[in-house]
Amino acid sequence: MKKNLLGFLFFLVFVTGASAVAADEVVIGYSGPLSGPGAEYGQDNVNGIDLAIREINDAGGILLKGKKYTFRLHKLDDRAGMAEAVANARKFLKQDKTPVIFNSSATTIGALLKINEIPGSEFLVVGYSSVHALHHLGNKLLINPTPDYLSYAEMAADVAWRQGYRNGAMVVTLGAYGDAWRKNFRSVWEKKGGRILADCPINYYTETDFTAQLISALVTKPDFLLIGGPSATTALAVEQARSMGFKGGFVMIDQARMDYIARVLKNMPLMEGTIGIANIADLPLPATADFIRKYRELYKKEATWESALNYITLHIIVQAMKLAGSVSDPHAIRAALGKALPVLGDKYPSELFRIEENGVISSPGVIQSVNNGKFSSVYYTLSFPKTRTEFLKYKKMSRTKEPENCLWMPLQ
Repeated sequence: MKKNLLGFLFFLVFVTGASAVAADEVVIGYSGPLSGPGAEYGQDNVNGIDLAIREINDAGGILLKGKKYTFRLHKLDDRAGMAEAVANARKFLKQDKTPVIFNSSATTIGALLKINEIPGSEFLVVGYSSVHALHHLGNKLLINPTPDYLSYAEMAADVAWRQGYRNGAMVVTLGAYGDAWRKNFRSVWEKKGGRILADCPINYYTETDFTAQLISALVTKPDFLLIGGPSATTALAVEQARSMGFKGGFVMIDQARMDYIARVLKNMPLMEGTIGIANIADLPLPATADFIRKYRELYKKEATWESALNYITLHIIVQAMKLAGSVSDPHAIRAALGKALPVLGDKYPSELFRIEENGVISSPGVIQSVNNGKFSSVYYTLSFPKTRTEFLKYKKMSRTKEPENCLWMPLQ
């Protein structure tokens, strides 16, 4: 009997162990800047994907057609370089057969879109970029959860004008993203009647000394500086401008995060008059605080928009895999994404409402300013509805706790 019992127990252990490893593993790729000045920005993207994977796997993964799947993140540094991003994607495909690759720079996303529809080597690109020009290329395997930077340019210009700014100078990052911001902010600002006195771009991914560009901009005596790139180097630009005696305001492009910069500078007066993307911690949604708590406990740092939106996007991709009945067919996964939406602020730290045919996932724009050493309330702006009736539909759908600050600002 003892022999039989031992044999039975061994069999149980064997079967239990076998079932524990029976799940197939789906590899999700991330290529982005993980070294150099842009490393902090890249890591925020990675952490959001990683947290979603942890939650999905802790819940047992997903079951499709009787087969269990879990997920693993494979990350590679591309230093925001196009050739490196393409090489990384080919590694993911060769080593992992990954169906989804996340990337977080407009320049490198554009490089991936040249190879992601090659027959037999297709993959879905999650392009984290507010430059939506890439969506006009007709690529069927590109999705993007970030609002169009044009909506941020409109909102920031509106707030800046109301704060009395009239003359600006630009010290913005180089590359497709920064080039688009500079060109379009100038257009928006000049339509209001304002002037741009200087345009002095610099690569925020590779440089940390902004002295020459700031001197060229400040000599024109602007009311404000349009600045930005990754948050870490944007903080340096603020600090260096103030050390040169600049007393005006800052308008930050949407990649730069004011909460991160405030923590780095440890001196709110340096940020007086700043206008930029709202801090995720101030977002008036029920689920935001719990996400921030979990993120802080796990990564020992504060959550950012990069972490939050990539976290939500992977969750809806996995839901789309379930709806599509496939973890490997990027076309089927893309086709099912619309059925996985909306996701709202009672369960997620932000809200994604719908996906457009071109792959843009509609989400709110959020903006704040720093006045008298404090962050203002969040303006929760929907730019994607085409009519006021449609706006009211999505406003009612939203779980925002401050509906009075939910605004309609359609893109011109």
